[in-house]
Amino acid sequence: KPTVGSPANEALSPWRTFLVMLGGKMDSGFPEPKRPRAGKPPLKFLPVLFVVVTICFLYFVYVFCHCVPMLQLGVPSAALDVKIRSRGLAELVVFHIITVLLLICYVRSIMVHPGTIPDEPQWEISPQGFGADVAALNLQETKKSGGRRQCGWCRKYKPDRCHHCRVCNMCILKMDHHCPWIYNCVGYMNYKYFFLLLLYSVLDCHLIVWTMSESVRSIIVVETPFLPVFVILFGETLAFFLGILVTMFFAFHIWLMMKAMTTIEFCEKSIPRKGDTEISGSYSSSVYDLGIFGNVRAVLGNNPLLWLVPCASNAGDGLNFVSEESRLTTDMEAGKGIRRKCHQRTQRPRTPLSRYAYEEAPTGNFSALMAPRGHQESTT
Repeated sequence: KPTVGSPANEALSPWRTFLVMLGGKMDSGFPEPKRPRAGKPPLKFLPVLFVVVTICFLYFVYVFCHCVPMLQLGVPSAALDVKIRSRGLAELVVFHIITVLLLICYVRSIMVHPGTIPDEPQWEISPQGFGADVAALNLQETKKSGGRRQCGWCRKYKPDRCHHCRVCNMCILKMDHHCPWIYNCVGYMNYKYFFLLLLYSVLDCHLIVWTMSESVRSIIVVETPFLPVFVILFGETLAFFLGILVTMFFAFHIWLMMKAMTTIEFCEKSIPRKGDTEISGSYSSSVYDLGIFGNVRAVLGNNPLLWLVPCASNAGDGLNFVSEESRLTTDMEAGKGIRRKCHQRTQRPRTPLSRYAYEEAPTGNFSALMAPRGHQESTT
């Protein structure tokens, strides 16, 4: 075999890169090239920078252009409006609580690893395929041929709901999607933080829009300099449009959580596979369905008191998602469907007519001939 740096190696490098891009294996004795994360370093953090600047701008507008004037800090006590000051203080406290929770969820969505395939022998690709240890993994997702799903980049077998992210250059457990706004994949380990991030973003945007409308009306009625008017109107408009977008996205993820699906699984059900003319499945069915309460616990944790707290609450390992509850739910629904179909298709067998029936039936009474024996006796 050619050595590293030899002319033969230089000639083979373009073909090796092409084969690796296709997911093929190289058996030439050379180390496999590693794919870097997509995007140039200065550009990949632009979405994160945009989010940070937006949060800082809305914080400045709401606190210093809306809440602080309501506190009436320089107004004498005789002319002080206690009702407006109390409302401004309450809005300021609630806004800071939601914003702190939002920032914690945003930082943890970025910093927490979504989870990847462990470096264990049962997940390493081997010519034997399913081994004795792998049979106990209870995998549900396989290829059309019945073999195990595998990743050509990571050289590992894939657990259920695991997909390879070409931006992060690794397989992600229970991958939902790659989010450029957090420069991280949303997977098994950080999906709760991402879900709560959407929740607190929706609450913050709606709080800004509905409570700051009073300040918008005041700058329209009272003559105000141009800069405060521009800042308040721009902040209100920005919060309004962001609130609509984030609310729709959050409602979609609530629906996914209730259906025990990820964004990738939703797309797989809505797009037909190669060679198929129909979509791959129904949105109302999922092998991982645990019921509404069970699906919420699978995302937010087993303790309902910690559902809205940005803390880790993953009960499993992200490798196996089929439990007795999910199997029971799926099997019961499948059994109901089978019984319903059998009830519709199965007909009551007719008793064959005997010679006695032909002889005893009145002339021209064909209904008596075609009726069951018990009905024939009652009519004759």
